This record gives sequence, structure tokens and C-alpha cells, in this order.
Amino acid sequence: MFPSPVNRSTLSTLAVLTLLLGAAATALLLAAPDASAAAEGGAAVRGSIDSNWVFIGAALATGLSSLGAGFAVAKVGVAAVGALAEKPELFGRLLIFIGLAEGIAIYGLIVSILMLNRLG
Repeated sequence: MFPSPVNRSTLSTLAVLTLLLGAAATALLLAAPDASAAAEGGAAVRGSIDSNWVFIGAALATGLSSLGAGFAVAKVGVAAVGALAEKPELFGRLLIFIGLAEGIAIYGLIVSILMLNRLG
């Protein structure tokens, strides 16, 4: 009935995954074109960006933010239903918390749209 608590092995797996994703993001930033090319004109930078990396970045932004929003809505939703069972007058406040958790996915979608707009 109630969700099981998160064990240490799950937390350590998530920590390792977070470190790996952070290292990958740092490597991608280090491999980015030099900022001095932007001073010469936008065409030099725009021409040097490989569009495949933009597509991968947009997919990661959308996918990971949706995954994070799913976990957030799951945790907040369980707590909200528990609180709603005890105090039904808290419905409006609890709905706001679930909406804030869902906003994470919307932010990721906006970032990916902005990244794809830079291509064309």
C-alpha cells in the first residue's frame, strides 16, 4: 500500500549516475567552440556547431527533465493523497505542489525548443 523507502544501493546508484552525467556535460562544454569566434560574427559559430550534438542535447533536456518530473510528481502525489485523506480542505494547496513538480518537464521542453531554434 505504502511506497517502500529508498535503500542505500539505490541512492548510491543515483549518485554515481549524477556524477557520470555531470562529467559528460563538462566534457561537452570543454569541447564547445571557442567564444572568440563569436566576436568575429555569428556565422562562424553557427557554422562550427555540429547539429547532431544539438539534437542530442535537446533530447537529453526533454528526456531527463520529464524523468525528473515523473519522480517528483510520484513523490509529491503520494504525499498529497495522504494529506488529502486527512484534511480535504488542502486540495488547492496540494494541487499547486503537483503543478510545481510538473513544471520541471515544461522547463526542459522549453530549453530543447530554444536549442532547436538556434539551428535554423
